[in-house]
Amino acid sequence: MKPMVTEKAVMMIEAQNVLSFKTEKNMTKEEIKKEVEEIFEVKVSSVRTRIKGNNKYAYVKLKPEFLAIDIATKLGII
Repeated sequence: MKPMVTEKAVMMIEAQNVLSFKTEKNMTKEEIKKEVEEIFEVKVSSVRTRIKGNNKYAYVKLKPEFLAIDIATKLGII
């Protein structure tokens, strides 16, 4: 999984507490959720996925007590 660094991704971090990732096409929502929770030590509220062309994108909404902007700062996105 690779974090997405686009203007839309940054807006989603700030407004909706959502992190965006480019993932492998065969990953399930449960696998994405588990991986994000383990790597960043957070709790995930929901996972949405989108397949566009040959790529799969995951939009991971964190629970309110965990701030996506803190993780984005650690990753160097913001």
